[in-house]
Amino acid sequence: MVSEYLKQNTAEYHDAAEKLFNSEKIFNKTFTLEDYKKIINTNYLMLLHSEDKIFTSLSDKFSEKLQLDQRVKLPLIEKDLQSLSLDNQNTSHDLEFSNEHEALGAMYVIEGSTLGGNVIAKQLSKTEGFDNVTFNFFGCYQENTGPMWKNFKEVLDTEVTEDNYNEVLSGAKKLYTFLLNVN
Repeated sequence: MVSEYLKQNTAEYHDAAEKLFNSEKIFNKTFTLEDYKKIINTNYLMLLHSEDKIFTSLSDKFSEKLQLDQRVKLPLIEKDLQSLSLDNQNTSHDLEFSNEHEALGAMYVIEGSTLGGNVIAKQLSKTEGFDNVTFNFFGCYQENTGPMWKNFKEVLDTEVTEDNYNEVLSGAKKLYTFLLNVN
């Protein structure tokens, strides 16, 4: 199953992202609003440079099965930017996906961020200093977070053959590398 393959082969990138964003501070309640601004701005840049490219790279089959219209996150994170008084930016980096499989790999990173983001939103909403934070991006699926992730993994696992695992992994690594180096 490609979802397990991705999980195993991107673990070091995932761990590096958690370290970059000081994730351990979220759970010991020392995460600050400045830490949150950094994580939102970095995720914003990731979405700004990738979301449209991913969606336009996917065939109609994937658009339908993945319900892409329900997975658009850039407008949500832009609301978070506004509420945090952060500036919108223009694309400034070259990030391209060679094919549909690379786009699916990149989408794996984004969908995974919303899965973790739901946990982050719940934890930070109980943390002092986050009373007025809206969590539009991290709370994007609300109570549907689990089902949306499950749907994404099922589509990947049923539609991607083993011949294409390396291309999917390549797309995930591209986006993780971008995320880790964008600042």
